[in-house]
Amino acid sequence: MSLLEHCIVPDWPAPPNVKALQTTRNGGVSAVPYDSLNLGDHVGDVPLAVARNRMLLGSLLPSEPVWLKQVHGTTVIDTGVAGCGAPEADACVSRHRGAVCVVMTADCLPLLLCDEQGSVVAAVHAGWRGLCDGVIEQAVQAVQAMQASPHALLAWMGPAIGPHAFEVGNEVRDAFIARQTVAESAFAAHMPGTWLADLYRLARQRLEALGVTRIYGDGLCTYTERERFFSYRRDGTTGRMGTFVWLE
Repeated sequence: MSLLEHCIVPDWPAPPNVKALQTTRNGGVSAVPYDSLNLGDHVGDVPLAVARNRMLLGSLLPSEPVWLKQVHGTTVIDTGVAGCGAPEADACVSRHRGAVCVVMTADCLPLLLCDEQGSVVAAVHAGWRGLCDGVIEQAVQAVQAMQASPHALLAWMGPAIGPHAFEVGNEVRDAFIARQTVAESAFAAHMPGTWLADLYRLARQRLEALGVTRIYGDGLCTYTERERFFSYRRDGTTGRMGTFVWLE
């Protein structure tokens, strides 16, 4: 099986020049517990294995991605002015052909954006903290700055921890509801003092509030699909998957 066959090609009506790719945990060279296509160089895996995995993936991409140092924040960078090294950010945008945006996840929600003209793309790392604090809003604002209206945007949500597996405390629920009352519907009562949170619904609510209504993806669960996805919540020590988007 080729590496591409191990990956997910997003199913969304993006313009033909918008290309996207979602990796799974399969198709690489890393050993347990990072088996096998771990792309994260910050999780304890053998550096040579990570480098080899990234090199294998490079055959499917037009250029070296701008790898981010993700900190569960709301900073968005432009890949065209990123410079050297790994910038500290949780989202990136691009309007340059061949420049690859990427975010890495292992339960957090990866979100891709593009406009209907195929002139700008973005990748967003939306864990609960960043999502709550406004990383999606910041990414859409950055796309707007590149002359793309929210109403002209399409969004694709990649694999994340599902609504039947993501247990959180009262503080998480309260933080979301304090920012958007409709968020209450994304939490289901669980054990005393805990809730099951629906990251997909929370992200959809934020996007719709911004005027982004063409939203695709969701329905995959990193926690329950052990053979297909990495999950930090499930395994603790684990690898990272990549979600890529670029303009051809």
